[in-house]
Amino acid sequence: MDLDCSYHYTDNFLTDPYEEELKEEKRHRKKMEKMKQHCDMVGFVADDQYGIPRRCPCGGSINHDVSPSPKFKHDFDIQPGSRYFTCTKFKDDGLHFRQPWVFGVEQEIEKLVMKVKEQSKTIEEMRKQIQIQAEEIAKLRT
Repeated sequence: MDLDCSYHYTDNFLTDPYEEELKEEKRHRKKMEKMKQHCDMVGFVADDQYGIPRRCPCGGSINHDVSPSPKFKHDFDIQPGSRYFTCTKFKDDGLHFRQPWVFGVEQEIEKLVMKVKEQSKTIEEMRKQIQIQAEEIAKLRT
């Protein structure tokens, strides 16, 4: 039985021919959202790997591990017994932290040195302001 409308009979049910397209579009949208979340997570990990990590972007806490030998492909061949900052939920998928301790501490020291330089500049500027104000006070007293 052929109808002149956009609906079709299949197994005694009236179906919309666009229903499958809508389902496929929904599946595609979910797949794209999942891919975007994955890309965002990779970006978060890359952006966060500076200094001593406080938390992994996945939400896991950071452990201080000692590695007797390189076990993962991204382990650096520093020395046996190397220390690492590692996510508690670590899997070797690029979405979790496993950073050599040396690199994290080195970057943290660089940040602290920059802060000390900024503070010393601020202190020097404040000393100059105090000197200028002391001179103005001396002028006003005379």
